[in-house]
Amino acid sequence: MVFSSLIFLFLFLPVTILIYYASPMKFRNAVLLIVSLIFYAWGEPLYIFIMIFSTVFDYINGLLIDKYRHRKLIARSIFMGSMVGSLGILGFFKYADFVVDNINQLFHMNIQAADLPLPVGISFYTFQTMSYVVDVYLDKVPAQKNIITFGAYVTMFPQLVAGPIVKYGDIAGQLVSRRMSLDRFGEGAELFIRGLAKKVLLANNIGLLWASVNATPIEELSVLSAWLGITAFTLQIYFDFSGYSDMARGLGKMFGFDFLENFRYPYIAKSVTEFWRRWHISLGSWFREYVYIPLGGNKSGFMKQLRNLLVVWFLTGLWHGASWNFIVWGLYFGFFVIIEKRFLLQSLGRLPAFVGHVYTLLVVMIGWVLFEMEHLASAWRFIGVMIGFSGHAFVDQQALYDWSTNGVLFVVLAICATPLPGKILSCMKKKWRIVGVITVPLIYLLFMVLSTAYLVNETYNPFLYFRF
Repeated sequence: MVFSSLIFLFLFLPVTILIYYASPMKFRNAVLLIVSLIFYAWGEPLYIFIMIFSTVFDYINGLLIDKYRHRKLIARSIFMGSMVGSLGILGFFKYADFVVDNINQLFHMNIQAADLPLPVGISFYTFQTMSYVVDVYLDKVPAQKNIITFGAYVTMFPQLVAGPIVKYGDIAGQLVSRRMSLDRFGEGAELFIRGLAKKVLLANNIGLLWASVNATPIEELSVLSAWLGITAFTLQIYFDFSGYSDMARGLGKMFGFDFLENFRYPYIAKSVTEFWRRWHISLGSWFREYVYIPLGGNKSGFMKQLRNLLVVWFLTGLWHGASWNFIVWGLYFGFFVIIEKRFLLQSLGRLPAFVGHVYTLLVVMIGWVLFEMEHLASAWRFIGVMIGFSGHAFVDQQALYDWSTNGVLFVVLAICATPLPGKILSCMKKKWRIVGVITVPLIYLLFMVLSTAYLVNETYNPFLYFRF
């Protein structure tokens, strides 16, 4: 089940809200746990047992670490067992076939791959249970004694299958006591509708152009078609993933939780470093706190910092998928982050801001080619068309048609990728109160009606980050 489905919007969500608010406060975590399990089992009836096992496994590990905290060898052994177990489950389902394929190619063997479908959201909820055990081991948070409360944290359906990655310490207090009011519910509903509109009205529509370009044989692409296509994907993945994150945060507010912001207008960044402070913030924060800093961060000289950064960016790429294109994509961004830290940021700071914007967008867009193409060879060929090194025509009739039919949409998307629309809505609420009281609700109602109409009539409704 996805948020942008009619079943979720008009059946699952209303029934869940009704049951949740009709229940006494002390039972609401249990309600969240049950409805979250139903939500996950809707599309993953067998893999729900993996999630339940991970939840129980690390709940017990947290209790054992807390119990044997003063017996360091035992506590460390339990901690290591938890990390090995969690990573083992993630590795088996996500990376086993990748390892087998590479062994077969390297040693000319014919080992049969398991070819198991990837459990939806396994990368997200595994990182959450791991961060909980790490924080308990480091005595940053107390072990959760109530398995219902811990289960509600791990399985919470708003952020279960595609994030944001919520660290236990950030919502531990809210799991016990949370503030709910009509105003907060309304804020959550607004945020959810904004995210739904971003996903359904913007990401899905521009995604059709990328799907068309991607399906075109590489020999038939013009330079302009390639650029239009990857620009479309650049916008699609942002509005798709940030739209989902907004819906998740909105649902969280509706149920009394505050999840941290996951996107902060990344395409207005003036450097790759800044881009990654604005894009998928929860993942970057997780790797910084649980990998980069424990490795030593930037405290032991440039060479060790270089090593630490390469490890983080290798793992960032690998986290996104079991394929060499994701690993290269991660290291590609790691390269630019490293050279920016070494000297490029100072140079960019002395140049006009638009230079940094153009440089960042070019780096990011080429990176998205590496990210989206299934094979590296296909990515190199596509990049070759983009930079005009493949002898392709600069422009053709298809490219002109694609631009003429999508030009206005590109402009709308570019504006919506900036803080401007949010500032206009905020201004209407605060400064033009009389107008805002009438106009703003009508705008959100229009978003909801248009999104619903789109979902009734269209079948193209993917969530790009569900595959991770």
